Amino acid sequence: MSKKTLSNKGRYSVLKVSGFRVRMSNPEGRKTIRNRRKKGRKNLTISR
Repeated sequence: MSKKTLSNKGRYSVLKVSGFRVRMSNPEGRKTIRNRRKKGRKNLTISR
């Protein structure tokens, strides 16, 4: 079984990859946010 991608990273490096501001900075990320909003996700991105 393979390891999880972001399993042993620090909080800051995880946010740099998949935080809200990073997602909103390109079209694909905005699409992701839009789809998660449409689905009704409580958490759109990793934030804490």
